[in-house]
Amino acid sequence: MKPLAGHLVDADLHEHAGARLRKGEKTGLRRFVRAIIFLDAQGRYPLLFAFGLCAGAAWYISVWIEPALYPLIAAFFVNVTLVTIVMQRITVPPLVLALMTVTVGVFGGALSGKLATLRVSHSIVGQTIGPVMLEGWVEDVEPARRGVRLRLLVHAIDNLPQSALPDRVRVTHTTRLQVEAGRFVRCWVVLRPPPGPIVKGDYAFDRQAYFEGLGAVGYVQGRCRGGALGEPQAGPDRGALWIAQQRRNLAHHVHQAAGTRAGGFAAALASGDRSFMASTDQEALRGSGLAHLLAISGLHMGIVGGLVYLMVWRVLALIEPIALRIPVQKPAAVAALFASLIYLVLSGASISTQRAFIMAAVLFGAILVDRSALSLRSLSIAMIIVVILSPWSVLTPGFQMSFAATGALIAAYEAWQRGRRKSGRSTGKGVGFWLKSLVVTSLVSGIATMPYALYHFDRVAGLGLVANLMAMPIISLVSAPLAGASLVLAPFGLSDAPLRLFGYSLEAVLWIAHTFNGALPGGVSIGKPMPGSALGLFTTALVLSAVLVGWRKRVLGGLVPLIAGILVWTVSPAAAVHWAPSGEVFIVGPNGAVERIELVEGDGLAPLRFIDDPVTGACVDQICWRTSAGQQIALVPAGFATTCHELSEADLILSVSREPTCGVEAATWQDVQAANGQSWRVRDAVIRHVQRPLCGERPWNSCRRN
Repeated sequence: MKPLAGHLVDADLHEHAGARLRKGEKTGLRRFVRAIIFLDAQGRYPLLFAFGLCAGAAWYISVWIEPALYPLIAAFFVNVTLVTIVMQRITVPPLVLALMTVTVGVFGGALSGKLATLRVSHSIVGQTIGPVMLEGWVEDVEPARRGVRLRLLVHAIDNLPQSALPDRVRVTHTTRLQVEAGRFVRCWVVLRPPPGPIVKGDYAFDRQAYFEGLGAVGYVQGRCRGGALGEPQAGPDRGALWIAQQRRNLAHHVHQAAGTRAGGFAAALASGDRSFMASTDQEALRGSGLAHLLAISGLHMGIVGGLVYLMVWRVLALIEPIALRIPVQKPAAVAALFASLIYLVLSGASISTQRAFIMAAVLFGAILVDRSALSLRSLSIAMIIVVILSPWSVLTPGFQMSFAATGALIAAYEAWQRGRRKSGRSTGKGVGFWLKSLVVTSLVSGIATMPYALYHFDRVAGLGLVANLMAMPIISLVSAPLAGASLVLAPFGLSDAPLRLFGYSLEAVLWIAHTFNGALPGGVSIGKPMPGSALGLFTTALVLSAVLVGWRKRVLGGLVPLIAGILVWTVSPAAAVHWAPSGEVFIVGPNGAVERIELVEGDGLAPLRFIDDPVTGACVDQICWRTSAGQQIALVPAGFATTCHELSEADLILSVSREPTCGVEAATWQDVQAANGQSWRVRDAVIRHVQRPLCGERPWNSCRRN
C-alpha cells in the first residue's frame, strides 16, 4: 500500500498547491517556483521549463558570435524579476504562466551554455602537424570504418610546448591493435584540428570535440607501441584511466563468453564498447531501426536497476525481523540506485545513459520518499539536469531521440491511464495485452523519433516497426533475464553459461536486423534535407501533444506546428550536389538516394552526414552524367578534354581540370580545394551555389584557425 498512499499524498499536495495559487495566497518568486513545480501533477510546467532550457541552450550553441557573459546574466535575472513583480500584482492565467515558464527557461538555457563553455579550457592544434611522435595513455577504444579510434590522454608531442599541448586527441589506428585502455603508448601520428561542418546542416564535430576535451584528431602511421611510463599524476586522470581499463576488461570478457557471432554486440550492450562489433552488424542495426539497442539507455538501466531492486526487495521481505520493522522497498531502492550508478560509470556515461540514470534516480528516490515518479515530471527533471550539466548535447541526435521517445511514451501511458480510470476498466493482463503494449510502444517511439532521424541522417528505417516487433520480445523475455543472471552469477565465477545463452539470443536479433536491412538497405532516404526551422516546429508539436490534456487539445495543439513544419520543409531548397575535399562527389538523385562518386583523389574529409554512404562508382575516361532534382550534372575527370558542344545539356559542370564554363554554373577541383568543399542546391528549378558554413568567433570554430 505504500506506493498507493504516496501517490494519493502527492496528488493532494498538487491539488492544494494549485488551489493556493489560484487564490493568490502565494506571491513573488516563491509563488512562481511553486507554480512551476506543483501546479500540475503530470509535470507539464516543469516540462515547459525544460523545453525552454533546451531552446536557450540550442540558441547559444548555434550562433556564430560568442555571446557575452554579463548580458546573459542580466537578461536572466531581469526576466526572473519581471516574472516576480507580475505575479505579485495579478493572478496569472495558465497560458501566461506557461509563456513565462518557457521564457525563464530560454534565458536559463543560454546562461547554462555560456557557463559550460567557460568551464572548458584546453588547447586546440591550429593546423595540420606531423608525422610527429605522440606519447600518452589510451583512454578509450572506439569503432571506426577501418580499424579503431584511440582516444589518448596526451603526455607529450614532439615540437609542441607544454602550454600548446591538447589535453586529449583521437587518432585512427588501422593496423592490429596490441595495446589496451590504460596503457602508456608512443605513436607516430598526423594531427589536425577537429573538422567543422563543410556542408550546411552537417554535424558540427568540432563543437562536440571541444566540449569532450579533444584538441586534435588524426591517424597513426604504423602502430602504437607500449611504453614504460607509469600513471598520470593528476588524480582525475588516474581515475578515468582505471574506469577505462575496467570497461575494456568487461568488454573483453563478454565478447569472448558470448561467442564470436554476437560477442561484439553483447560487449556493446554490457559496457558501451562497440569496437568489437562488425561494421556490417552496426549498419544492419541502423538500417533496420534497431540501432537504439546499441545506446545504453532506459532498457539497459532498467535491467540493472530493476533486477537489483527486485532481488534485494524479495530477499529482505523473507527476513521477518527486518520486514516487520522497516519498509523493505527503501533499502532495495538504495541498492538499485547504487548499482545503476556503477553501470553509468562503466558504460561510458553517454547522454542517453545519463538520462536513463537520472530518471532511475528520480524513480528510486520517489520510492524513498513515498511519491509517485512515473510521469512527465520525472522526465523534466532528467532533462533539466542533463541540460545544465551538458548544454551542448541538446543539438545531438542521442539527446533529442532519447528524450523524444521517452516523453512520447510517458504521455501515451498517462493518456491510457486516464482513459482506463474514466471507463473503470481494470489493468490488462495476458499475452494479448503484452503484445498490444509492444505494438503501441514501438509505434509511439518510432513516430516520436522519426523527425530527428530524418533531420540528422536523411533517412528512416522503413520496416523498423516490424523489426522491433520481432526483436523486442527476444530482448525483453530472453536477453534481459540472461544478462541479469550473468550479473548475479558473476561474483561466483558462474557467468559464462548465461553469457553464452545471451549471445545466442543476440544472434537471433542480428538475424532480424540483417533480414530487414536487406529488404530496404540503409532505410528509406529522402530527397530534401530537413531545415532546422522545420525540426523546431516538429519538436514544438511533440511538446504540445505531451503537455496538453485531452485528445482534442493534443491533436489541435500539435497539428498546427506539424503542418507549419511540413510547409517549411516543402518550400526549402532541394538537395543537389556536394563536391568534398576528399575528391568525391555526392549527388542526391530523383528518388532521394545518395550517389557517392570518386572523381579525383583528395586528402580532405567527406561530410559527416554522408560518411556512411557506400561508394557507387568512379568517373574516369569519360564524362559522367547524373541527374539531381531535375538538373543535369556533368562530371569531367582529369585529363579529359571537352567542348561546350559536348556540355550543352549540362546545368552544372564539375571538372577536375580547368575547362570552359560554357555559360553555366561550373567548378573545378582547384575551387573545391580552395574553399574546402562546394555545394549546390536547386531552388525554383535553378541550380544555385550554396555558401559553405562560415567560421565564427567561437572557441570551437574560430576564424583564426581557418
